[in-house]
Amino acid sequence: MTRNAFKYCPMCCTELTTRNENGVARPTCPKCGFVHYRNPSPAAGAVIFDNGRILLVRRAHEPYVGKWTIPAGFMEWTESPEETTVREILEETNLKIGLDGLFHVYSGDDDPRTRAVLILYFATCTGGSLRAGDDAAEARWFSESDLPADDEIAFESHRLALRKLRTEYPERFKT
Repeated sequence: MTRNAFKYCPMCCTELTTRNENGVARPTCPKCGFVHYRNPSPAAGAVIFDNGRILLVRRAHEPYVGKWTIPAGFMEWTESPEETTVREILEETNLKIGLDGLFHVYSGDDDPRTRAVLILYFATCTGGSLRAGDDAAEARWFSESDLPADDEIAFESHRLALRKLRTEYPERFKT
């Protein structure tokens, strides 16, 4: 079985077997019929600019500790993507934000914890003072010319987002 798969049924503790369901091999309980669907985890975050600079945070924990990301995080069970974004930005940067619309949605498989779907919004800072917190070791504004190199960015989806911002929204990097 692949990573993040159950070995035993969480309903009846029987060892799972693999069953083909519409061309997809899925861990299935031969006793009670439970099927373990390995679905991606949704995450949400915000692209925030201030005077031509974009806000990034440095990861405080694995995976990719010390690498930079766009501030974002996994959704809680009771949250919408918008609520997740507002909460994560406050937790990681101490900034209050207003959402200005959807930027882009990415899918990534380079996080060893899960396959993720990242929903990114454009946002504007509405309050607070920049201070790293929660999962962020550092929070910092970057101009386009001093953005970290690709190998300093934690996830491919974040590298793709920064490339898209540079090519499709260059005016955001102007003061």
